[in-house]
Amino acid sequence: MDPASAGALANSSTNGAAYLVEPTMYASFTPNMMTTTLAAVPARAPPSAVHIEAARRRQEEEEIAIRLVNLLVTSAGAIQAGDYAAAAGTLGNARELLCKISTVSGIGRLMVHFADALTERLFPAFPQSSPPPPCADQRELFRHFYEAGPYLKFAHFAANQAILEAFEGCNHVHVIDFALMDGVQWPSLIQALAVRPGGPPTVRITGIGPRFVCDRDVLRDVGVRLAEFASSVNVPFSFRGVASNNLDDLSSWMFQLSPGETVAVNSILQLHRLLVDQDAASTSSPPPIDVVLTLVASINPKIFTVVEQEADHNKSSLLERFTNSLFYYGGMFDSMEAVNLHAGGDRVGYKFAEAYLQGEISDIVSREGSSRLERHEPTPRWRDRLQRAGLTQLPLGRTALWQATMQLRKFFGAGYFVQENGGFLTLAWNNRLLYSASAWRVTVGRTTMMLAGGAAMEDGDHTNNSGGESSGHGVVIPIMQGE
Repeated sequence: MDPASAGALANSSTNGAAYLVEPTMYASFTPNMMTTTLAAVPARAPPSAVHIEAARRRQEEEEIAIRLVNLLVTSAGAIQAGDYAAAAGTLGNARELLCKISTVSGIGRLMVHFADALTERLFPAFPQSSPPPPCADQRELFRHFYEAGPYLKFAHFAANQAILEAFEGCNHVHVIDFALMDGVQWPSLIQALAVRPGGPPTVRITGIGPRFVCDRDVLRDVGVRLAEFASSVNVPFSFRGVASNNLDDLSSWMFQLSPGETVAVNSILQLHRLLVDQDAASTSSPPPIDVVLTLVASINPKIFTVVEQEADHNKSSLLERFTNSLFYYGGMFDSMEAVNLHAGGDRVGYKFAEAYLQGEISDIVSREGSSRLERHEPTPRWRDRLQRAGLTQLPLGRTALWQATMQLRKFFGAGYFVQENGGFLTLAWNNRLLYSASAWRVTVGRTTMMLAGGAAMEDGDHTNNSGGESSGHGVVIPIMQGE
């Protein structure tokens, strides 16, 4: 896309703050085409001086916003072309413009994050944004992002509904969670299983994640909390923690799979972090995504639930990544601001949630190669990749669509909706697609996936270690519910 064509206008939300850069307005608006207009008013109520001044300021900020988008996209294009002097000069002009508009909220705030990311790209030794938070702080940002909108709640609801349906009639069930975090996804599933007709099944959860955070054994802490909750609703329960920072280091022996149990594997916003650049793939060493999908196939779960950002941020071209992420995060910030006002305006919590997204923006724009983790891709690419891995898509039913829509309307006000998209459920804000959920199973007759070199992944000679000692790349922490 030609950077000079990036004359884009921010679309106003119900809160009056403009974040969402609308791609259909490219080349339709340029600064010299903007004219001051006033909202129609009754003839007997001419606009006051205050209204005229407010309209003038609004028009001025809109024009500056268009120029900012143009400058930042041009700077990204110059970086891609290797013209760093031009990129720095254009970025400096953008910084000057930012001083003329509010950067507390609205598109000004969004532009600050993207300008900071470009600055970090140009001058990595002198980053403008805050340094990456330590793990404990990152978990705190996650908690605030969870509360800031329906994004993770939608992800958990869609996955849990699919898992609940897959577990129907099963007496022994086992969930393997690729990213346990605080375990907030699972109390609602345990509660639903507790009131199931005929009584609850025996429930096992295996949670994967870092074991220690600031000297706290977080995996064990989460396991204990889940066990206590399950006990309170009379669900037979056990928890198994697997300490690992890399999903491609896992082996199926770590999950202690038992004959006769029904298994679900759950991945919330994790698979995109396993993607690598095309030229980084080695014929002797399969990419991490292939290793993990092979692992899933070898487990042969009844259901594999996947939620990912509905975005296209894995282009090799920086300019394309920058432009696509500008649109995407415009929608994210706009929708999050609307929820914040709807909920009463918790600015402290909002700032933490904003910092969570800021980290994603910085990763997409300022990093390359193996250091870039936020490699979001749209549903068609995920569908092709998962099908090639020997997985068959399971449709997410209309019940899940209807229930998700009702929850959105009840708790988050207007603007959000859920749509069915080729078997995926997609969360959207004012026609901007944000997150997509899907469900999969191993294709009948194919329980292992062949890697690029033609050899199926094997567990080797690992022995089960249930005592919590280190073995291979993982540490297993079993926590059983007391009788």
